[in-house]
Amino acid sequence: MTLDRSAGLAETARALAGGEVTSRALVEAALARIEATQDTLNAFRIVRGRAALAEAEAADRELAAGVRRPLLGVPVAVKDDMDVAGEPTAFGCRGGFPPVAEDGEAVRRLRAAGAVVVGKTNTCELGQWPFTEGPAFGATRNPWNPDHTPGGSSGGSAAAVAAGLVPAALGSDGAGSVRIPASWTHLIGVKPQRGRISTWPRGESFQGITVNGTLARTVADAALLLDAAAGNHEFDPHRPPALDVSGAVGRDPGRLRVALALKPPFTAVPARLHPEVRARVVELAERLAALGHWVEEADPPYGQIGLTFVPRATAGIAEWVRDAPDPALLDPRTREAARLGRLLGGAPLRAARRAEAELQRRIGGFFTSFDVVLAPTTAAPPPRIGAMLGLGGLATDRAIIAACPYAWPWNVLGWPGVNVPAGFVGGGLPVGAQLLGPAHSEPLLVSLAAQLEADLRWHELRPPEPVASRSPAA
Repeated sequence: MTLDRSAGLAETARALAGGEVTSRALVEAALARIEATQDTLNAFRIVRGRAALAEAEAADRELAAGVRRPLLGVPVAVKDDMDVAGEPTAFGCRGGFPPVAEDGEAVRRLRAAGAVVVGKTNTCELGQWPFTEGPAFGATRNPWNPDHTPGGSSGGSAAAVAAGLVPAALGSDGAGSVRIPASWTHLIGVKPQRGRISTWPRGESFQGITVNGTLARTVADAALLLDAAAGNHEFDPHRPPALDVSGAVGRDPGRLRVALALKPPFTAVPARLHPEVRARVVELAERLAALGHWVEEADPPYGQIGLTFVPRATAGIAEWVRDAPDPALLDPRTREAARLGRLLGGAPLRAARRAEAELQRRIGGFFTSFDVVLAPTTAAPPPRIGAMLGLGGLATDRAIIAACPYAWPWNVLGWPGVNVPAGFVGGGLPVGAQLLGPAHSEPLLVSLAAQLEADLRWHELRPPEPVASRSPAA
C-alpha cells in the first residue's frame, strides 16, 4: 500500500515503523507527484530521484532489521540554501555552482533521524523577496491559486508541502521567509530561536538574522521536523539549550496573556493592514479569548528597530554574492543590495549588532505584561505571479514593506515565532497570523498553536489537486 498526499509527517513515520508501507513506495509516490506538478507548481530546483530511491531502499533494510529512528524512510524536502552532499547550492541564482562535498548540519541531522531528502526546493535569489520567481528557475506557484505566489523566500518548500508533494520541508527565515509563505499557503511555519537548527557551514547566516525553520500542515508535524533537525555543529556561535518541542503538542498552555499587535513595526514607507487580513487576525484573537485566554490590543515597543535590520541584511547579501561563481548573472537588485552591504559592513554593521542586546532588553520587558504576541504575518494576501518580479530596487522595497511589514523584527531579536492559518480572503487566498514569544519560547508557542488547531481544525482543508501539465513553468 501507499499513503495519499494528505498523510502527514508523523502519520507517515508511524506507517513505516508499523510495516504498513515501504519507504521506496513512499519515495516513488513523492517523485511521481513532483514530476507531475513541476511544470505547473514548479516547487523544486533539484530532484534527487535516483539517490532518493537508493536511500529509501537502505531505509527499508533498516526497518526490516528492527531499526527505529524518528523519521526513518520518510521523504522530505529542503530549501536550496542548504547543502546536500553531491548537489549544488545555488540559492535561487543563475550560474555554474559546483556540487558540495558534505551535508550542512541541518541536513545531516535530518538524515541521522532517517529522513530521505527527495530534493531541494526553489527560492528567490539569495532569499531576498516574498515571492519565489527568477530567471534561474521560473515561477513557483501557489497550490491554492496558481495565478498567485506562494510567497518567499521559502516558497518552493511551502508549495511542496501545501500540495502534498512531501509531508514537511525545511525552509529558512531571515525576514519572515518561513512564516510568510506558510501564511500564504495555509501551513504551520516555525521560525525557531537563533541557533536552534544549525545554519552550518555558515556559523551565522545574514549576520545572524536568518535561521532555519520548518513547514508542515499540522503543528505536530512542524514540531517533529524541528526536533529532528535541531542541534548544533561544534563551531556554531549560537547554541541554545536543547528543547523537546514535540512534547508541547497537546499540552495545555494555561491561561495566557495575549497582546494583539496590529500596528506595523517601524517602516521607512507607509504600510497598511488590508481590511480582510485584519478581520481574519481579529477573529483568531476572538477564538483565543473564547478558549479562555486574556487578549488585549498592545504593540511591542519596537522603536527604530528597522535601522538595525538593513546593515545586517545587506551585509549578508554581500557575503553570499562573494561566493557566487558569476556575479554578473545576478539580478541588478541583488548587486545593488550587495554594494550597500559593503558600504554598511563596517561601523554601521557593528552598531547594528551592538543594538541587539538593548532591543532584547526593551522588548523583553513587554513580556512581563504579556506571554505571547499575536500579530498579522503579512499585511496583504499573496500577490499575483509577476507583480514584483520586474520592479526596480526601490519599488521592490516599497512593495515588500507594503505587503510584509510584520515578520522581520523577530529576526533581529533572534526569538521564536510560529505562523498559524488565519483563514481566507477574497478569491480563496490563504492568510496567516504569527504567535511570537521571547527567547526559547518554542514549547509555549507550539502548545498554543496546537490548542488553536484542535479548535479550528484548519489542517483538514486542502488545496485542489494540482493539475499536471507539460507547459513551461514560468
